[in-house]
Amino acid sequence: MGIFSRLTDIINSNLNSILDRAEDPEKIIRLVIQEMEDTLVEVRSTAAKTIAEKKESARKLARLQDAQRAWAEKAELALTKGREDLAKGALVEKARLAEAALMLAEELEELDTMLQQGETDIGKLESKLRETKAKQKAMQARHETASNRLRTRRQLHDPRVEDAFTRFEHVERRIERTEGQVEAYDMGRPKSLHEEIAELEGDAAIEDELAALKARIAKADTPADPK
Repeated sequence: MGIFSRLTDIINSNLNSILDRAEDPEKIIRLVIQEMEDTLVEVRSTAAKTIAEKKESARKLARLQDAQRAWAEKAELALTKGREDLAKGALVEKARLAEAALMLAEELEELDTMLQQGETDIGKLESKLRETKAKQKAMQARHETASNRLRTRRQLHDPRVEDAFTRFEHVERRIERTEGQVEAYDMGRPKSLHEEIAELEGDAAIEDELAALKARIAKADTPADPK
């Protein structure tokens, strides 16, 4: 397939349609990007050669035009000297150069058209490449998000996690039984002097607060002394 034919196919291709038909869209999009980048390199290389060829043709055309002017001057000189035969020969040579110059000018026009079309195609291909790379980034982000969600779902439904929670509950029950045994040892044990004094202090504080509360209530219920 020629480079310009391949370029046209790439530019006109529908990326979404290609990906919809692909079994591995990520692989396909990588290949498409690689193809676009390779084509860009080739198109630019071809354009560089065309530019060089255009410059060479322009130099040839300029030389032909200079030669035509020189033969026209020679024809004029021959006529002034009375040599019509030489003047006619000079004009024939000028006509031959003019024909060659015309063909070269047409070639330059074709080269200009090719370069303009190439510039347009390169712009389209670069735009298509940016679009494809953006889609690749979006696909990678979606794939990463989906992979993370899948790992989370697997962990949530992993029987090993459920087994771990079951083991935690078993250990917790063992700890509770141990705590219960400790509390059971304390049941019926005579209180220490420190514990009994602490209870008395607590009871005394409550009695004092209760007495203060009763006093406030009684004061609030006593009618004010009229004056």
